[in-house]
Amino acid sequence: MDVHTEALALTTALGHCVDAIATTPDDTEAAYVFAHGAGAGMDHAFMVEVAQGLAARRIACLRYQFPYMQAGSRRVDAAPVAQATVRAAVAWAQARWPGLPLLAGGKSFGGRMTSQAQAAEALPGVQGLVFLGFPLHPAGRPETDRAAHLAQIDLPMLFIRGTRDALAEPAPYAQMGRQLDGMATHLDIAEADHGFHVLRRSGRSDEEAREELLDGFWAWAQAWRI
Repeated sequence: MDVHTEALALTTALGHCVDAIATTPDDTEAAYVFAHGAGAGMDHAFMVEVAQGLAARRIACLRYQFPYMQAGSRRVDAAPVAQATVRAAVAWAQARWPGLPLLAGGKSFGGRMTSQAQAAEALPGVQGLVFLGFPLHPAGRPETDRAAHLAQIDLPMLFIRGTRDALAEPAPYAQMGRQLDGMATHLDIAEADHGFHVLRRSGRSDEEAREELLDGFWAWAQAWRI
């Protein structure tokens, strides 16, 4: 399968300019706007591998930097800055892939900023949200406060979670699922942590866990006819 990769720059409504990369397979069926996590940018191996895996499944992908990552800072952006960046990325994707079903979300922090943006004001054209390791709570402090805004979202949502994720312990994660009722679908990756790494004793590799993640992503999109 031929895949076109395009490097570009996005400018947000607040005036920040950030780098982005679009990956487009020839026979694209859908597109995903993919925000990175707090500790690593769009060029992290996980981000690249997910974009490539989605392309192999005929899903285009736009991954992009948040302003703090663009500037080389370790301190994440305030929510308004991050959400403005999400909106700029979604606007570019909608213009670049008109007529295609559009999904948005991200890894950890990026997914949470996307959901907050959607809850505050609907992201134009977005038909569903996909979260890879939603950071439900800080490690060691299980709670569901970070999920409160999700009840304001009326789009289908897919939560992909490692069963060893310290930022989504079973009890609060199950409580979140009950609160969201029929809008949320959950895919648990056995033995994976927050970064979707698996223990060697599990008998599986990180690559196998990632393929399960990607297959689940694709199957969910097909089931929702997105």
